[in-house]
Amino acid sequence: MCRNIRTLYNFEPAATSDEVNAAALQFVRKISGFTKPSKVNEAAFDNAVSGVAAVAAELLETLVTAAPPKNREVEAAKARARATSRFG
Repeated sequence: MCRNIRTLYNFEPAATSDEVNAAALQFVRKISGFTKPSKVNEAAFDNAVSGVAAVAAELLETLVTAAPPKNREVEAAKARARATSRFG
């Protein structure tokens, strides 16, 4: 599951709230072991996703770098090239 979590920092354009929420969802799924929680655990699961997303968004807003922003398309092409060399 965590393989779907991508780096969200230092990209132009900046990460959207949907991307942050998707990463938070994947993180909570991984540590809880649930892809979809039961009704009794649904509130705790959703609360955890909201909390992780809020902290992640705060982190992304407060980080500082001198490096120029990365281009999403270039980084995606690099990832595809790595996958091709690894998996054929």
